[in-house]
Amino acid sequence: MPFRMSGYIPFGTPIVVGLLLPNQTLASTVFWQWLNQSHNACVNYANRNATKPSPVSKFIQGYLGAVISAVSIAVGLNVLVQKANKFTPATRLLIQRFVPFPAVASANICNVVLMRYGELEEGIDVLDSDGNLVGSSKIAARHALLETALTRVVLPMPILVLPPIVMSMLEKTSLLQARPRLLLPVQSLVCLAAFGLALPLAISLFPQMSEIETSQLEPEIAQATSSRTVVYNKGLKVSCLRTPRPAP
Repeated sequence: MPFRMSGYIPFGTPIVVGLLLPNQTLASTVFWQWLNQSHNACVNYANRNATKPSPVSKFIQGYLGAVISAVSIAVGLNVLVQKANKFTPATRLLIQRFVPFPAVASANICNVVLMRYGELEEGIDVLDSDGNLVGSSKIAARHALLETALTRVVLPMPILVLPPIVMSMLEKTSLLQARPRLLLPVQSLVCLAAFGLALPLAISLFPQMSEIETSQLEPEIAQATSSRTVVYNKGLKVSCLRTPRPAP
């Protein structure tokens, strides 16, 4: 249940707040990036297209790839920013707040591709207009992973870009300057609002069941049905959605 899309905001917001904390140390950067990708890996696995079995080794491979890429990018960018002498301390702090976005976006793509690579090798089920199974298509699998990867790039954009901008303005107000203890609660509310805005926007970019013309798929798929188009499950919305198989 914690890894359903309906639980993404309540379980993901505390992690986002941690990612955007100012004055991050090396240890805190590594910890929050690791925790974020651990959560993302579980969400990807729980909401995958499960028409084909996926071995646990693929899950571990995707998880390790995402964690390594996220930590490497975040730490590398932080080191570059700290060594940039031409920036003032205030500018350097502001830039560091935007570091989580490229790290998370890149890791999300890595996570999705590695964890669902089996779909590219074996294909995913495609259905005709009546819901009957037509066959398994690798081309449809590529489309599904591309749509999912784009979704996972758009999703963190408002979450990790808007709060630093909003907080840089709110921190200058007399209220927060006089009461610095309110900074963390206010940042949490800003992150929660950004998360609530970003999630429905990101998952609505592509339909859950995407449609594709049979002429774009493998010849055996086009020959197996009279339908001009077929549909496939994009994955990453409905938990372990399975398409019906015809009775033998």
